[in-house]
Amino acid sequence: MTIEYDAGQSRQDSARAWVLKLARYREPSTWRSIFELLVTVVPFLFLWGLAWAAMEVSGWLSLGIAVLNGGFLVRIFIIQHDCGHSSYFRNRTVSDWLGRVLGVLTLTPYDVWRRTHSIHHSHHGDLDHRGIGDVLTLTVAEYRARNWWGRLMYRLYRHPVVLFVLGPSYIFILQNRLPFGLMRSGWRFWISAMGTNAFIAIVVGLIVWLGGLMPLLLIYIPTSVIGATIGVWLFYVQHQFEQTHWEKGEDWQVHDAALEGSSHYMLPQPLQWITGNIGVHHVHHLYSRIPFYRLTEVLRDHAALAQAQKLTIRQSIACARLKLWDERTRKLVSFREARRSYAAA
Repeated sequence: MTIEYDAGQSRQDSARAWVLKLARYREPSTWRSIFELLVTVVPFLFLWGLAWAAMEVSGWLSLGIAVLNGGFLVRIFIIQHDCGHSSYFRNRTVSDWLGRVLGVLTLTPYDVWRRTHSIHHSHHGDLDHRGIGDVLTLTVAEYRARNWWGRLMYRLYRHPVVLFVLGPSYIFILQNRLPFGLMRSGWRFWISAMGTNAFIAIVVGLIVWLGGLMPLLLIYIPTSVIGATIGVWLFYVQHQFEQTHWEKGEDWQVHDAALEGSSHYMLPQPLQWITGNIGVHHVHHLYSRIPFYRLTEVLRDHAALAQAQKLTIRQSIACARLKLWDERTRKLVSFREARRSYAAA
C-alpha cells in the first residue's frame, strides 16, 4: 500500500507535510541511547568470548555462535548509522567519536561512510545522480544502449551471488580499506580510512597473538561476513522493490523519493529488534534525525505510515529478480520483463 493524498494536495506538499509532523520525534534520550548501546555491545562481546571458549569443545559450536553474533554486529552498525545522522546523542561530537569506535568493529571508516551515506540520502531516486552509496540501477533504455560487454558486466553485478554472497565481503573487508568515492575529497577521509585500518590491524594482531589463526577463522571473519551480508540485504530491499521511485533530475524531489522510494520492511519482532527498526525505512528517509528506537513511535501514532510501502519477507525475496527501472511502466522489472515490454512496444 502506498500513501494516499488528500484532495487538492500534491505529492510534494504531502511529503513535506510529513516532515513537519515527524519533527517532534527527532530528539534522542541520552539514557535510552546508553541503554541501547549496552544491550547491543555487551551481548556482542559476551558471545565473542563464548565463541572463543567454545573452541575447546567444538570448532563447529564456536562457528555457530559467531554466526549468531553477526546479528548483534548489524545492530552495532545501526547505532553507528544513527551517529552518522547525529540522531543518537544530542552532542554531535560524542556521536561522532562513538561512531568512529564502532567503525572498528563494523570494518567501516566512519567519516567516509557518513559522507557517502549523506550523498545517498540527498540523491536517492535521482536518475541523474547515481553511483555513490547506492545499488547501481540502470533504466531499460540505458541497458539496451550498452554493448554486449556492458550488458554482461551489469548482469554480473546484479546477479544474486555477486550482490549477496561475494559483494558484502568485498565491500566491508576490501573496499572499505580505502575512501572510495572520496579519494580526492581531502585528507579527512584518508585519515578516517587509514585510522580505522590501523585499529583493525591491532585487533586482528591481538586475536592472532592470543589465540592463533583459529579465532580469526572461526569467529572474527564469520561474524564480520554474516553481519555484512545481512546489512547488504537490508540495504537492497529498502530501495529495490517493484513500486520504488526514480525520477529525472528536473522532476526529482527529495521528500517524494524518501516517502515513495523506501520500503517498510515487515520483520518479526526479534528480527526488527536485532536490525534496529531499520526496516521502517520510509520514515527514516523522510526524517533521518529520528533515533532508531523512536521509529516505532511514528508507526504507532500515524496509521498511514504504518500501512505504507509494506514489504513482507516473502515479497522481499522476489525483489532479488528485479534489475532495471522501466520508465514507461514506472516499475522495477526483471530482465525478462524488460524484454517482453520492449517487444510489446
